[in-house]
Amino acid sequence: MATQVRNKQVILKHHVTGFPKESDMEVKEGIISLKLPEGSEAILVKNLYLSCDPYMRLRMDPRGEPGTCDPYPPSSVIVGFGVSKVVDSNQAEFKKGDLIWGLTGWEEYSLLDPLTQTLFHIEHTDVPLSYYTGILGMPGLTAYGGFYEVCSPKKGEYVFVSAASGAVGQLVGQFAKATGCYVVGSAGSKEKVELLKNKFGFDDAFNYKEGHDLNAALKRYLPEGIDIYFENVGGEMLDAVLVNMRVHGRIAACGMISQYNLEQPEGAHNLFSVIAKRIRMEGFVVSDYYPHYNKFLDVVLPQIREGKIVYLEDIAEGLENGPAALVGLFSGRNIGKQVVA
Repeated sequence: MATQVRNKQVILKHHVTGFPKESDMEVKEGIISLKLPEGSEAILVKNLYLSCDPYMRLRMDPRGEPGTCDPYPPSSVIVGFGVSKVVDSNQAEFKKGDLIWGLTGWEEYSLLDPLTQTLFHIEHTDVPLSYYTGILGMPGLTAYGGFYEVCSPKKGEYVFVSAASGAVGQLVGQFAKATGCYVVGSAGSKEKVELLKNKFGFDDAFNYKEGHDLNAALKRYLPEGIDIYFENVGGEMLDAVLVNMRVHGRIAACGMISQYNLEQPEGAHNLFSVIAKRIRMEGFVVSDYYPHYNKFLDVVLPQIREGKIVYLEDIAEGLENGPAALVGLFSGRNIGKQVVA
């Protein structure tokens, strides 16, 4: 008889309106067999690290974007990016003991289908495994694709990054500095502003919660205007940025965290700037850049090993602390990339 073990799981109880709460989720115990059924095409994995990402809020909503942010079914296990170890497999490409990253369940053990899911082998283990939820996983590839491919940066350009101390923003700023750009970031606390300037090497940074005139803040910190805006926030921030863009500026639209918990998303009022300044604004999702993953590793791994890129993680221990860690993203509780071990 196959060995059965307990399987702790984070369940979404119901679809969410407004800001998500810990009580919207519950931690339950299921049972799973550590041996795959005969003929199964799935692989069985033990999850090691799970990634907390703002887009997961969109999947808690029945209005989630089909295809990119499919809604979670109520009473089901939450799904997100994670790092896992293969426990059992009938697939030649995935052997017992292999380390992988990709979408997985918020549970101790998951059954994954490599025929329908994109799963990446982890071949470089001289860096922390948790990095594959962040700098070497979805956020890292997002920062790389959005900055280099969408924005086509040039030395000497002025770059602004919102939510700059988060999983993606901290990397965009460092990529921009490595390209020879002038970089300013915004964050939501004094501590995060200091991190941007002293740890991540931004030229300057400001706390968007201090003072209410974002337009004036951008004029003060970027008096020459903005060539590249890496958009993580939306709403009032995007509106203020539009009037401060330079001619032929580029905006990579990566996320809009200020809008995810609103029943009625805010409109943008300054869109005429897109015409007057010939701004190119392009949205993208990480899967657009999956084919670039090996090229991305070739660029980023040496910089991590040489200490040229720094990466800050905020690690919550234990699946039972997963809901609090995920909800904390929306009040800015985390410092750096939020991970659940």
